[in-house]
Amino acid sequence: MLLSSVRSAVEQLLLPAECLLCHALLSPRDAERLVCAVCRHRWKPVRPPWCERCGQPEPHFGPCRLCTQWPAVLRTARSAVWLTDGAQHAVHALKYGGLPRIADDLALAMGALRPRPDGPLAAALIPIPLAPKRLRQRSYNQSERLARALARTWRIPVIADLLVRTRETPTQTALTPGTRLANVAGAFAVRRAAHATYVLIDDVFTTGATLAEAARAFEQAGAATIHAITFARANIPDFT
Repeated sequence: MLLSSVRSAVEQLLLPAECLLCHALLSPRDAERLVCAVCRHRWKPVRPPWCERCGQPEPHFGPCRLCTQWPAVLRTARSAVWLTDGAQHAVHALKYGGLPRIADDLALAMGALRPRPDGPLAAALIPIPLAPKRLRQRSYNQSERLARALARTWRIPVIADLLVRTRETPTQTALTPGTRLANVAGAFAVRRAAHATYVLIDDVFTTGATLAEAARAFEQAGAATIHAITFARANIPDFT
């Protein structure tokens, strides 16, 4: 935590008080943020009508093809905004730009997505873990930064070491929807019994394969219910 605080202080000293996306000067109220209110307003929200389970916008003809193979424990998945323009640049800054502090701005958009419980309240937020090699390269897990930013608003604890990667997986970026599930099959494990409700946190939802496989690991560990929340959702032409 000390290293994180030092990093944040250095960023604030080195970066001018301007929006990372449009370079407009930040107002005094937003001086500690990296994205101005105007750019956050330009992010395109994901809105209903959608599949009640996976959040993929309609129209649907018959059963939703995106979530039919998900484990039963994964009840809902929701994303705040579409992965277009400024939102994509913000994700890139979080994942590859060495700017973990931007997670606070992304979490603002995610705040309204807190799952409405139809059973026990969520016990914790669970960030999707990075493989050790990528964690060393990046020095932080972007999903954990998002989870911790949300935790401050929702007042739900974060458990960052409950879900672990069991193997390295190739990046999902260039894979087709049909091969993403196979790519992450068996890639996660839960360290101990987990008989509760949890919320998985990740940066981007594409087909939901990573979230589904993580939920499968929780199902095997005895979890009652899993929800999933991401900042952005990629447009998949085959599913819209």
